[in-house]
Amino acid sequence: MRGPCLYWFFCAAVSIIATPVVAEQSASAKRPNIILIVVDDLGYGELGCYGQQKIKTPAIDQLAKEGLRFTQFYAGASLCASSRNVLLTGEHTGRCRIRDNGPPNVQTLRPDDLTIAEVLRDSGYATAVIGKWAIGGDLPETGGRPEDQGFDFFYGYLNTVHAHNHYPSYLWKNREKVPLGNVVQDVPPGYAGFVGGMATKKVSYSQDRFIEESLLWIESHRQEPFFLLLTPTIPHANPEARKLTGNGTEVPDLGNYANREWTEQNKGQAAMISHLDAGVGQILDQLNQLKLDEDTVIFFTSDNGPHNEAGHDPDFFDAAGGLRGRKFGLYEGGLRVPLIARWSGTIPAGRVTDHVAYFGDFFATLCQLAGVPLPADETQRQSVSLVPTLLGKTEQQQHDYLYWELHGGYPRQAVRFGDYKAIRRPLGGKVPEKTKWELYDLKADPSERRNLAESEPKLLTKAEKMMDAAHVESPHWPDLKSQ
Repeated sequence: MRGPCLYWFFCAAVSIIATPVVAEQSASAKRPNIILIVVDDLGYGELGCYGQQKIKTPAIDQLAKEGLRFTQFYAGASLCASSRNVLLTGEHTGRCRIRDNGPPNVQTLRPDDLTIAEVLRDSGYATAVIGKWAIGGDLPETGGRPEDQGFDFFYGYLNTVHAHNHYPSYLWKNREKVPLGNVVQDVPPGYAGFVGGMATKKVSYSQDRFIEESLLWIESHRQEPFFLLLTPTIPHANPEARKLTGNGTEVPDLGNYANREWTEQNKGQAAMISHLDAGVGQILDQLNQLKLDEDTVIFFTSDNGPHNEAGHDPDFFDAAGGLRGRKFGLYEGGLRVPLIARWSGTIPAGRVTDHVAYFGDFFATLCQLAGVPLPADETQRQSVSLVPTLLGKTEQQQHDYLYWELHGGYPRQAVRFGDYKAIRRPLGGKVPEKTKWELYDLKADPSERRNLAESEPKLLTKAEKMMDAAHVESPHWPDLKSQ
């Protein structure tokens, strides 16, 4: 059981966020373990606790009942690499190194990119990332492996295209390739420095290996504070399998969906999410068995909105929860994601919050949970601690704005400020002849159907100033400031 000293510390510190002064903890106080589960391409509406009707997710739904559910939480980006960069560094896509998917020499963290794992490791936490990395490590000359960015232990995929295949021939365990027994057919042409594939002989499902390794790692570090970043690859599709078979879903069996009168792709999508839920249930069961529930903060979220890359129908499941758009876009469906937080005995159970937050906030939040100060360069980040909201307090710092940019296809920017969200395609490069603005009142119009750009010029001027301030020039990404 956690004594009253630590709870007093969090209650006293909730208002000290931007430049926190961390109080000394008593020798008897134990810092919480932290498990951050970031799944791949799960939509805002694909969990029962967020309104899903067709797919069953009992373990994750129970997690929400026992903790706090966010309704206005956003990914760092609407695609995997840059979203993970934002999560690890606390820097939004106007400042971080990886601002879109791209070749390995761009899609790679560098030694000077300080991650939350480095901060926690240096403060005495054991650190591990298990699952999909996707932000470096493929090229020796660029570095960027998890072991170089603050993680003591890594098991999973380095390359994002390798991670398409849920039955790969090998996975990395630290710096060693561990064969899985699957026989894989390469499917050209490939990109991001890797050729994708599809297993012709399926022996070992990567998702199951991730859960097994996580259970072993938690067991071996139960006596010390630990930080586990668990990044399952499901329900991400395998586009290479879809090229060959028409079905990009991969799962050991279809479970309770096998006899539904659905397409095989829809069955597979539902089965992948339920399989994910079962894995989360195994983690929760182990924490209970080890009596670590009250010593462990669990976060569950997704790296971006839903996809349609498996050949299934996202609308059939209302995957975006009634929001417009999906992965690779800047509408709410691509950016707004689930977030559930549970800390038994500390986070009040059964609550829902509409506090507006995003991936970058994990940096400041985990620092405060671990009782360590934010780095001296915190002014370069857009990270706000969510500890007050977690504890049910009212003194929560608010963001002035949230910012995103995308470069694939043509440059786009988005900024959320208050209840409004603006989207623009700036001048220059491969963009339309003139700037195109969109403006939505998310409180009155969460599905972004009524563009207010022509009627609210003052709000657009405000949004433009925010966008210009947020975007910092980079040799890899074009200048997006207004012309």
